[in-house]
Amino acid sequence: MLKKLNLTLVIVSVLLISSCNKVKTKSVEKDITSGTWKITQFSEDSDDQTAHFNSYTFTFNDGGTVTATNSNNTISGTWSVTKDKSNDDSSSNVDFILSFPATDDFDELNDDWDILTQSSSKLELKDVSGGNGGTDLLTFEKK
Repeated sequence: MLKKLNLTLVIVSVLLISSCNKVKTKSVEKDITSGTWKITQFSEDSDDQTAHFNSYTFTFNDGGTVTATNSNNTISGTWSVTKDKSNDDSSSNVDFILSFPATDDFDELNDDWDILTQSSSKLELKDVSGGNGGTDLLTFEKK
């Protein structure tokens, strides 16, 4: 009896811990559409390119549109959050997909990013390139 109770407690604990680590699609959508955001990190293969986006604020709208705005430009794109059933690594099973028009800097953001961490004020993303295996990192923080 005691062994069954202990085994049950272990199983319940493991399930609770694993469910707490999963990113929830609705939670990402709710958080990202609240307020304006800045890119605080963008690196391609360890090459820091954050400065390309320093002057921009990002507004993620309900319905999947995003605008990046600075004092001279407004660039419109799309965003979405989807479950990634093919993801077999230790990162999230939810993808954050960005798509901007082909411009010098913004097309570098176009990808289906794996969500590393997510909160109401920070979204950390990662992409491993299929071509050369390089890793890109992208972090949005609420302004």
